[in-house]
Amino acid sequence: MTPQERITELREMLHKHNHNYYVLNAPQISDKEFDNLMRELQELEAEHPDMYDSNSPTQRVGSDLSKGFKQVAHKYPMLSLGNTYSKEEVAEFYNRVARALNEDFEMCCELKFDGSSISLTYVDGKLVQAVTRGDGEKGDDVTANVRTIRTIPLELTGKGYPHEFEIRGEVLMPWNVFEQLNKEREREGETLFANPRNAASGTLKLMDSTVVAKRRLDAYLYYMLGEELPAKGHYENLMAAGEWGFKISETTCKCSTLQQVYEFIDRMDTVRKTLPFATDGIVIKVNSLRQQKNLGYTAKSPRWAIAYKFQAERALTRLNDVTYQVGRTGVVTPVANLDPVQLSGTMVRRASLHNADIIEKYDLHIGDMVYVEKGGEIIPKITGVDLDARILIGNKVKFISECPECGTPLTRVDGEAAHFCPNSANCAPQLKGRIEHFVAREAMNIESLGPETIEMMFGLGMIRDVADLYTIEPSDLMFLPRMGAKSAENLITGIKASLNVPFERVLFALGIRFVGVTVAKRLAYAFHNIDALMSASFEELTAVEEIGERIAQSLLDYFSNEANKMLVERLKVIGLKFELDAEKLHDRTDKLKGKSIVISGVFNKHSRDEYKAMIEKNGGKNVGSVSKATSFILAGENMGPAKLEKAQKLNIPLISENDFLAMLDE
Repeated sequence: MTPQERITELREMLHKHNHNYYVLNAPQISDKEFDNLMRELQELEAEHPDMYDSNSPTQRVGSDLSKGFKQVAHKYPMLSLGNTYSKEEVAEFYNRVARALNEDFEMCCELKFDGSSISLTYVDGKLVQAVTRGDGEKGDDVTANVRTIRTIPLELTGKGYPHEFEIRGEVLMPWNVFEQLNKEREREGETLFANPRNAASGTLKLMDSTVVAKRRLDAYLYYMLGEELPAKGHYENLMAAGEWGFKISETTCKCSTLQQVYEFIDRMDTVRKTLPFATDGIVIKVNSLRQQKNLGYTAKSPRWAIAYKFQAERALTRLNDVTYQVGRTGVVTPVANLDPVQLSGTMVRRASLHNADIIEKYDLHIGDMVYVEKGGEIIPKITGVDLDARILIGNKVKFISECPECGTPLTRVDGEAAHFCPNSANCAPQLKGRIEHFVAREAMNIESLGPETIEMMFGLGMIRDVADLYTIEPSDLMFLPRMGAKSAENLITGIKASLNVPFERVLFALGIRFVGVTVAKRLAYAFHNIDALMSASFEELTAVEEIGERIAQSLLDYFSNEANKMLVERLKVIGLKFELDAEKLHDRTDKLKGKSIVISGVFNKHSRDEYKAMIEKNGGKNVGSVSKATSFILAGENMGPAKLEKAQKLNIPLISENDFLAMLDE
């Protein structure tokens, strides 16, 4: 792979992970892995300036914008911080600052809170606006929600605060609140939050501030901006803010030497384990505002501050047993059962082992002393074994060969890590799991039907598959514990209301392996109805954007199964929507049908996302890289040189912005 190709690949990967982290609140890689990818891209771009792209992840901050809120521009951009993971890198930062300033300086060291960033504006001592970080340039106005957070003052106390100023901080969800919230969501059959950060971010974006108030969010403030600040030092301004009623971390301190910074790091690495909220490191800032101004900023972060990330907290405990869980798609996941151990503010008794390869990698034996990490996730993971403690141990852990629920021999697809039970028609956890998936909020959104109710109904033989839900009568529910007349009425109403759920969500609700919300939508708009999708060939499926070979094969396997086809037919008769609504197809054309189009460059009349939507709306396929299969390139100004070179080599036509719009107007 050439450096240019690697740059393109890294940009695509980082854009995807930014979207997962900031928009979906569902990160798929650790912060350290993300930072390593970002650093590699920064180095490659520095070596190849001809590959400059203003839209590169190195030139911007991730976005968490929500369409449900008014967008507000930040008076001062909210940039991210560069991350370090070793004291050596902290020393490099310290020495870099020393060389740039060439004068004495102090550092302010603070805990790095793991929550959702917020910017608060006060005028005459009163809170007037609260805005999320968003994309760094603008964010969501969440003032109504922030007003419910009791640790954020609505009116300041004391004296000496400026007429108008901005103060930034982090909205947090304490560990005990987080655990209680997830217990409630589990009872209601809702998706669990992965960690307190996601829970805090999701709560801030709720449209009902009364629900926000019940979530008991907390907030720490750590940075003040304005034209008339009370002091010339960052630390001194924070101390003043504390006197006005803001919650400032008591651990914040000033350091005048690198050794004092090291001592703060070591002290906080111990203290953080006893805190009631999540932290993931410390922030080191030049204290003098004048020196901060002199040091300035890069495109992405200030030169006067850096974040030091702690290693994920881990503990040593005994492995007592390994049990196995079967998911709705049949995937079998091993779970380690442990002696209870305190980790990141919670008591851990179980940890994920993921798959057979992990068990083999660590050569696990019952009785082993194992290292457990909990990087903010719901279920911690085992990351190693203390071989020196391996004295009196039991049997070697061997991955099971048969389903623990139905006894069917397990299978493993070549190239995949997971084993799964192929008995989808009769394996109880798969049957119940598919029903739970079907009724979920993003699918059919059938309220009042959580896992406990599904378990009872399944156990009594009332339901066997999702179609059975639509045959239930109110009288059938009278025999269920804790199911009163009102609850039964609500359940039946919810089931009937699901008949209005649009086709793309019905398709997602079927629970086809690898078909998530986005993929289901792509398929719905590509084929318009279930019959066209069921009869589509492998080639027709893979021609749809984002539909790779694995997804295509999964669809073919699903619809070749007679039981699945019968289920779809039953749901059709019941009245579920299996074709796109007419208004969603309005103005869609086939003008670009069969064309694979690459977008490159900067445009004047529409954004890149708008052009992608136009291509999709007119039957075309958006692709990210140039190949022989590319029909043409929609080329703007400053087109990437690598794409241009490859297009010329392959004789791929370049279409200008004006010509493309004319093509659609014909």
